[in-house]
Amino acid sequence: MTTTEAQLLISAACRDALQLWLQGLSALDGAAANTLTAYQGDLSGFLAFMTSHHGAPQGLGALARISTSDMRAWMAQERNTGTGARSLARKLSAVKSFYRWLAEREGFEPTAVLAARAPKYQKKLPRPLAQDAARAVIDTVELQSTTDWVAARDVAVVTLLYGCGLRISEALALTGKAAPLPASLRISGKGGKERLVPVIAAARQAVERYLALAPYPKEDDGPLFRGVRGGALNPRQIQGAMAQARAQLGLPASATPHALRHSFATHLLEAGGDLRAIQELLGHASLSTTQAYTAVDTAHLMAVYNRSHPKA
Repeated sequence: MTTTEAQLLISAACRDALQLWLQGLSALDGAAANTLTAYQGDLSGFLAFMTSHHGAPQGLGALARISTSDMRAWMAQERNTGTGARSLARKLSAVKSFYRWLAEREGFEPTAVLAARAPKYQKKLPRPLAQDAARAVIDTVELQSTTDWVAARDVAVVTLLYGCGLRISEALALTGKAAPLPASLRISGKGGKERLVPVIAAARQAVERYLALAPYPKEDDGPLFRGVRGGALNPRQIQGAMAQARAQLGLPASATPHALRHSFATHLLEAGGDLRAIQELLGHASLSTTQAYTAVDTAHLMAVYNRSHPKA
């Protein structure tokens, strides 16, 4: 069922409440557009299921009376239709967040919803590239275009991802005003959270080379990285260049632009970087998110031990 189809099954009062909640997340919490879209889909599906489960549109009063068995039926239906444990946990988190807000607004106790337990799942560890592989990817990306300025552009973008730990959306959001790149960039990340990121010399040089070759003049309010027609660069172009590079290098499918950000964090940690400092550089709201890289570093150390120790 699509989000639009699900919304048609929801009562007007529920639709209005859902929109008010989403607006609050956007205005007060600075939730990203992609997050809001995911939450809207999750809640629309949940509310549509309750409509179908009870045989009638569920108004706000009916939502306040949802029982433990209703929650179990929804979660069972999600699993039966192929929703994985991780995805179901995310959907349940969205439902609980909505219900906390709705219960406070309407004055009811949301115990049945908040007591629902998320399925257990194995958290995925970041999959960084080895240091030599990261360097090889940057070198090989340059060979994916026969147009000099496009090749220089792609190298500049991937160098920023690996050298500064940027998300691809953050790199492509840079405007001409950012160039020439300073010693540190002020980056607006997820949820509008700002951070200062040091810029290595290799990244500054790569951007300068791209700008020197680009056929379009730099505009302070225009995109720093442009597509071949002069508009803002589509992230799919960088993803495609990296896909070609990893195929040539024999790297796994996990060698994506985002893997360069993982590599940035992991290689800093391997070199003795402080976890709190890496959290700030990545713009993680919670240290627990950054701590995933300690598991990767431990795995690396154990691999070295197993290869090197005579009794391993």
